Amino acid sequence: MPHYEGDMRATPGTRFAIIASRWNPRITDTLVAGARRTFAEHGVAEDAVDVIRVPGAWELPLAAAAVAKKGSHAAIVALGCVVRGDTRHYEHVADGCSDGLMRVAIEHGVPVANGVLAVDRFEDAEARAGGSHGNKGEECALVVLEMAQLLEQLA
Repeated sequence: MPHYEGDMRATPGTRFAIIASRWNPRITDTLVAGARRTFAEHGVAEDAVDVIRVPGAWELPLAAAAVAKKGSHAAIVALGCVVRGDTRHYEHVADGCSDGLMRVAIEHGVPVANGVLAVDRFEDAEARAGGSHGNKGEECALVVLEMAQLLEQLA
C-alpha cells in the first residue's frame, strides 16, 4: 500500500495567498510577518506570495473563496484575531469565520489554513503571535506548504 505524505517544499512557480484581517493590527501584522518569513525560509519567492487585507475576520471566507475560485494559488493562509468581549458577537464571528474557511477548502479543493486567533484576552493573542506560544502565522504557512505538496502527489 502506498504511503503519501507532504513535505515543506513548494514546487517552483507555486503561488500562495495570505489573507489577513486589518482588525487588531498589532497581532495580525505579526502573524503576516511570520507567515511571509516561513514561506521565504522554505524557498518560496517573495513575489509568489500575495498578501490580501480585509477589514475583519468575518470577511476572510469571502476573500478566500474569491482567491480559491480564481485557481491561481496552491493554498491560502487566513489570519485574524477575535478577542472575546461582553457580547456574543465574538462567538458569531469566530465560529462563522472558521466554518466559512473550511467550506472554501472543501468546495474548491484548495488548502486553507485557519490562523484566526479566537482568544479570551489580548494577552492570549500576543502569546500566539510571536510570544510564548510561537507564531500562528508561521504554523499556518508550514501547514499549507505541506498540504499543497501532498495534494500534488494525490492528483
